[in-house]
Amino acid sequence: MLRERIRAAMDAGADWAQVREKDLGARELLELTRDAVETAILGRARSLVVVNDRLDVALAAGADGVHLGGEAVPVREAMEWIRPRRVHEDFLLGVSCHTAEEVQTAAEAGASYVFFGPIFDTPSKRAFGPPQALQKLAEVCRAAVIPVVAIGGINIGNVRDCLAAGASGIAAIRMFQEAEDAAKLKAELERLRDSTR
Repeated sequence: MLRERIRAAMDAGADWAQVREKDLGARELLELTRDAVETAILGRARSLVVVNDRLDVALAAGADGVHLGGEAVPVREAMEWIRPRRVHEDFLLGVSCHTAEEVQTAAEAGASYVFFGPIFDTPSKRAFGPPQALQKLAEVCRAAVIPVVAIGGINIGNVRDCLAAGASGIAAIRMFQEAEDAAKLKAELERLRDSTR
């Protein structure tokens, strides 16, 4: 089921897929990630594949990057491990941030991009505090020197507001999982993105 959803999203032209199956063991996570990478390479539009927290799995599977959450190793330590090894220079290192200070720290440590949020209320992000809202997103985007991706309660009705606030992109789970037609959703998201330019 999960593999089919990843394939459908990539076939529809998703920019990237984040593999974040925290309950899987290392071997199963590696297999899932390798499958996602192969799907991305063979797809019509080359999607990027990023793995949540597991730098080892991302590198072993040939993924395009790793995304570090609150429980992962600090960005600076991850960069110290990556730099001396033969990791391709386009390897992405993303970080989840919940304050402007965390965004600045991540950028200074060498992060490629940050997820910032939650922007809107969503059950999965309530543990990280109240919603940041669009004004805070705009402030963070203006100050950031790396791309800021809005996360938390993102849906088709508020995507345009996030992009207008300066977000480089959006990340969502429910919106994509519940989409009946991934290609139609992708087209609508592109229309919303183009309307903010």
